[in-house]
Amino acid sequence: MNMPDTCNACGETLHPLMPQVPDPMTGERFAIATCPRCELGHTLPQPQDLAPYYTAQYYGKRHGASGGYCTARRLRLVREAIPGSPGILLDIGCGDGSFLVAARAAGWQVAGTELNPTPARAAGLDVREAVEEYGGAAQFDCITMWHTLEHMRDIPSMLAQVAGLLKPKGRLIVAVPDFGGLQARLFGPAWLHADVPRHLYHFNRKALEYSLTVAGLTPHVWRHQEFEYDLLGWSQSALNRLQKQPNLFFYLLTGKRCDAGPGSRFFAMAAGIVLTFLSLPALAVSTMLGRGGTLIVVAGRTPSPQEQTK
Repeated sequence: MNMPDTCNACGETLHPLMPQVPDPMTGERFAIATCPRCELGHTLPQPQDLAPYYTAQYYGKRHGASGGYCTARRLRLVREAIPGSPGILLDIGCGDGSFLVAARAAGWQVAGTELNPTPARAAGLDVREAVEEYGGAAQFDCITMWHTLEHMRDIPSMLAQVAGLLKPKGRLIVAVPDFGGLQARLFGPAWLHADVPRHLYHFNRKALEYSLTVAGLTPHVWRHQEFEYDLLGWSQSALNRLQKQPNLFFYLLTGKRCDAGPGSRFFAMAAGIVLTFLSLPALAVSTMLGRGGTLIVVAGRTPSPQEQTK
């Protein structure tokens, strides 16, 4: 276990914030500390070996029935960020490759990274295990990180590599859970999207903007919602306060294995459906306030002084 006492992004001494945050899969307890300077949250301790926390229970069926909707929305964001003809796209943390398959069908040349690349490679995709394997500089028109940055060991190193891989007019799209959002603040350790220790870092807007800027990237557009992430963030987090077994409604919706009895399953499904509908006004308000459950930013390379004078 690694117990850092300084911020990964800016080096400031960390301050404790949440001393007891449960891992919903293993039941182990972790803490979240925050940086008083850039406000980046850190999971403590950070396991040296994360493999036991990425089991079959984690992988696969992350979106359930909303998978197609999620992919279509993300493709729309890419089209808005990169208008004109499709170019070359890299998806970091591409999972089973479903987003890349859709982007390829839309005309993009695609590549990806994933710790376990086998499922995505089975779809005929060029997927490698690490960003470092794409050695050429400035080769991608678009790089996407859909809920992957919070899993990375070293935020400055990762974003610096990403900046180097972007073409001068390329765009990076990053989506992360919003640790400064209303549901994160309301539910604290019970928040669905805290997901320690897989989420090694926790971003609010200030922390994400600082991390991008230091890496030579300039934010251009901010969004504050991914509908299904945000909606389930409200309902499942509320259920986590009511039920002993965490994330049961989420597991049932996505077809994941769970050991709960029939009574707990029935309560989770019935209460979860009701809470999901009741959460719609909260989702709308938090989005309007810019305090939703998800942060999405479109960023580009910061021009050098020489580029600025051209």
